[in-house]
Amino acid sequence: MAELAQLEDPKIRAVNEKHGDDHGVNLTNLRALAKRLRTRQELARQLWETGDTAARLLALLICRPKAFERDELDGMLREARTPKVHDWLVNYVVKKSAHAEELRSAWSADPDPVVASAGWALTTERVAKRLDGLDLAGLLDAIEAEMKDAPDRLQWAMNHCLAQIGIEHAQHRTRAVGIGERLEVLKDYPTSPGCTSPFAPVWITEMVRRQQA
Repeated sequence: MAELAQLEDPKIRAVNEKHGDDHGVNLTNLRALAKRLRTRQELARQLWETGDTAARLLALLICRPKAFERDELDGMLREARTPKVHDWLVNYVVKKSAHAEELRSAWSADPDPVVASAGWALTTERVAKRLDGLDLAGLLDAIEAEMKDAPDRLQWAMNHCLAQIGIEHAQHRTRAVGIGERLEVLKDYPTSPGCTSPFAPVWITEMVRRQQA
């Protein structure tokens, strides 16, 4: 914790706080510290228990994902209220866990929109890599009915899933683009030059173009 405190940079904290992340540690430096520590599951648990955002990010880098029980991961997600901790927990830990599919199903139906967003993120992973058992038409039905009025984090996750379906599955592409055009979610999202817009119709069209090229 003392070493993390020394890495704190007020300028980085100011930038991160605009995105809801309350830490000021350069992530390259954080990864370097994690590389030095290597995998240390007990230390990871202790760091997580501090509740400090930088410490929790470090914990997620040095933990052993398959060592966590299902209920432990569920509790961690519900405690992970900052975007970066939430994203790293889902992408670096839960996706590698044996409990990922069970949690995906449970979280997707959770009344807490932040928890539900994690379920949709895991679903997007399945859309891209392992389709067995997924009802893509049903997912599109849910997105069409719920995404427009969903809270920000959940809306973003559902939009990502919509785009992934359109990109990966040609038979659903026309419908996915049509849903995006009708709902207009993230249509006006500011996009830096050289980056792809998160507006699903544009995102789908550009990624399919790249694949074909």
